[in-house]
Amino acid sequence: MSVLQVLFLGQSRVDALDAELRRAGYAPAFRCVDRGTDLQAALDSTADIAFCDSVSGECGAMQTLRAIQARGIDLPVIVVSGDIPDSEILAALWAGAADHLTRGDLKRLNAAVAREMRAVTNRRERSRLEEQVRQSQKMEAVGRLAAGVAHDFNNLLTIITGYSDLLLAQGNLGEMQRTGLDEIRRASERGGTLTNQLLSFSRRRPLESRRVSLNDLLLGMERMLRRLIGEDINLVTLPAAVPDTIECDAGRLEQVILNLAVNARDAIVSGKQPRGGTLTIETGTVTVGKRPQSRHLAVPAGRYVMLSVIDTGIGMDVETCKHAFEPFFTTKAPGSGTGLGLATAYGTIHQMGGAIGISSEPGRGTTVRIYLPLAAEKSRGRKSGASPKATPARGETILVVEDDARVRKLIVGVLRGHGYVVLEATRGQEALRCAREHKGKLDLAVVDVVMPEMSGPEVVQQLTTLFPGMHVLFISGYGDEAIVHHRIPESGAAFLQKPFLPDSLARKVREVLDPRGEMAI
Repeated sequence: MSVLQVLFLGQSRVDALDAELRRAGYAPAFRCVDRGTDLQAALDSTADIAFCDSVSGECGAMQTLRAIQARGIDLPVIVVSGDIPDSEILAALWAGAADHLTRGDLKRLNAAVAREMRAVTNRRERSRLEEQVRQSQKMEAVGRLAAGVAHDFNNLLTIITGYSDLLLAQGNLGEMQRTGLDEIRRASERGGTLTNQLLSFSRRRPLESRRVSLNDLLLGMERMLRRLIGEDINLVTLPAAVPDTIECDAGRLEQVILNLAVNARDAIVSGKQPRGGTLTIETGTVTVGKRPQSRHLAVPAGRYVMLSVIDTGIGMDVETCKHAFEPFFTTKAPGSGTGLGLATAYGTIHQMGGAIGISSEPGRGTTVRIYLPLAAEKSRGRKSGASPKATPARGETILVVEDDARVRKLIVGVLRGHGYVVLEATRGQEALRCAREHKGKLDLAVVDVVMPEMSGPEVVQQLTTLFPGMHVLFISGYGDEAIVHHRIPESGAAFLQKPFLPDSLARKVREVLDPRGEMAI
């Protein structure tokens, strides 16, 4: 039988109501209130439906409906009374009562209850969907804000890293000057890592896999993780001394780890542990075979790198764990979580060819394990060391189109320093005018993707009609959403993400101009 929590307001007996409800398969649990002073406390309880035995009075339908509406409670009210004037029945219905029945004729009771329970379920489902839409819109707004902030910050980092690198290339620096510039450059590189992590939250694109050392990735995230979880929680990282190279999208994997860290932090804080608790992140390798106990991973047999995220939080029961990876499922208070973190992690890890699982017990914390295929060993080419230097210019002419004056000044200075003839323009129309006035050949256009007036691809489309053989290098401080939106990957053009170092720019330019990549080793 289905348990039905019933709030009965009035002084009549409930025997007839109880018997009729049980005939329909309900197991009613009545809470009876016959004084107005108890009405507010009764509304605090969990009730599925309310019955009133009168329209007026301190426990009548009118007073009950006013109290329910004032508190914003979705609780259907059915009036079950003796014979009363039609005017009172109409007044109750106009005030929001769901139905009226007489105590002597309860044949419609179960149909009315079933109808109202369905209506409540539909209203709550609609409210849940509306809240999901609002949360999605918030996520969209946050993603756009993050992309805009990261773009501006990447422009600043391009300038900082660029000029510090140019100064470091000079041979007449004192020890203190060189040390200071090294620190500036390292800080800028860390800033670039932070913006990449920020941009990962606004990415909408296919995975861009590359070979990544999982231990190195965790090491690079450790500082950010410590700030994220707070000083009260102890962070322990246990990288295993085993092969840990995987093929993955590093930015998306970082996002997964950050989501898991946030969930762990919230679980620990909810547990109100006096010393803050511990978050442990460890790596290792496992071999997944064809044995029955391995089949639950739903991945092919082979060697995998395992990432475990373990917290000492409040934990979850078995039923909650079953729903943990469902979109919009959350155990957090309304407004505190979207329910998208684990669902996104699940989709991302499976897209990378891996698996993710969760185990937990109430009061004993939670462990999330991620399995990603171990990348095949590749023979190393040239020994690690200094990056190859770009070959000098061969008289090529380059047009630089960049709306940020400081970034443009840096790019122009670097390219002229490598012997190129450089033309510069702030925006699209100025670039087209400059190109038309140029009498010689234009070998390459270095163009920012997102600019006022005309986008980079629009500028390039018109430039290539003037110079059909011209090469193109797009640059941008925006994330992948903007790059995909402007169809840069589809165009096949070269792309360089900000912030970049002067040497990286020079090598990329030479690579675009000379597809064979004649680089000095």
